[in-house]
This record gives sequence, C-alpha cells and structure tokens, in this order.
Amino acid sequence: MRRGLLIVVSGPSGVGKDTLIRRLLELDDKLVYSVSGTTRRPRPGERPDTNYTFLTRDKFEELVRQGAFLEHATYNGNLYGTFRDRVEQAREEGRDVVLKIDVQGAEQVRRLVPDAITVFVVAPSEAERERRQHERGSETPQDIESRTKIAVGEMEHAGDYDHVVTNDDVERAVDEIRRIIEAARRPGVT
Repeated sequence: MRRGLLIVVSGPSGVGKDTLIRRLLELDDKLVYSVSGTTRRPRPGERPDTNYTFLTRDKFEELVRQGAFLEHATYNGNLYGTFRDRVEQAREEGRDVVLKIDVQGAEQVRRLVPDAITVFVVAPSEAERERRQHERGSETPQDIESRTKIAVGEMEHAGDYDHVVTNDDVERAVDEIRRIIEAARRPGVT
C-alpha cells in the first residue's frame, strides 16, 4: 500500500479555504482532513474534534513540550497545531491528509516533510477577500482588522508554495486542486 500524501492548504483569512476543503472531502474519499488543535474559542456552529480540537493554553503548551505537534504556530494571539500522530496514522493507512495551516506552520511542514504538496489559496481581489470575511459574521471588527493586517504579510509568502490557486469560483478552484492531487498520486510524480 502506498503511503498517503500530505497536502498543505494555506492562505489569508477569507479566501475560502474551509469551503474548498469541505468540497474536496465530499468529492474524494481518499482524502482525510487533519483536525488541528487550537486555543481559540469556538465560533458559532463549530463542533469540537470536527472543526478543531479546542484546548486550554496550558494543555496546548504541555502538548508542545511532549512533541505532539507536527507543527504549531501563533496566529492572531491564539495557538494552533497539527497533531503528529493523527497525520502519521492516516498516511500509514494510505490516506491522503489535508492540513489547513498558516504560513508559519507550512514553513515548518516543508522542513519536516519535504514531499508535502503545498497550495496557497488567494481570493480574486483584496476587496473580495474582505467581503467574504465580513460575510462570515463570526468575527469582531477588531478580529477582522487584525486578520486583514496578517493577510498582507501572508501574501508575501505565496511564492514559497508549490501551487497558488485563485478561488474565484469554488468548483473551478476545487477542480484545480484535485488535478494537483491526482498528478501527485501518479507513480514517479512528487
């Protein structure tokens, strides 16, 4: 059995990463989503261990000391991390693992897992990204302002990724990412 791929999806807040990943998972039963741990509070409608594993800061820091995370980073004052054991188990089972992580985490993964496939998602314009972020209705104006500032810095890292996908149309963007994954699944292609 082939070892599963590791697919990293990053991009600024409001570009539609969750929507794209949800659709990818619906269309491809070989993909599994790696639920990250976080210290941030759940948003309305988020379910523990489905969207995130919600942790106290103390518990998160204890897991960091134990080496439980493949990568971890601070984003907008909250801690986020990818559970190493969840990723390794899925890959050993031949499942392709999708991570939704920020640019700090993606940099760590690139160092530790050189065969990871990295995809940076962008909105068709900054105005559209901001509109989507406001439309979510789950963040305070201060959160939106902070995430907008972070987005500027994140965009500078788009060139560090294997692929940049513009989410101008969900189905078109999903098809583009599916082609990237299918190409990587072919023997001899990395």
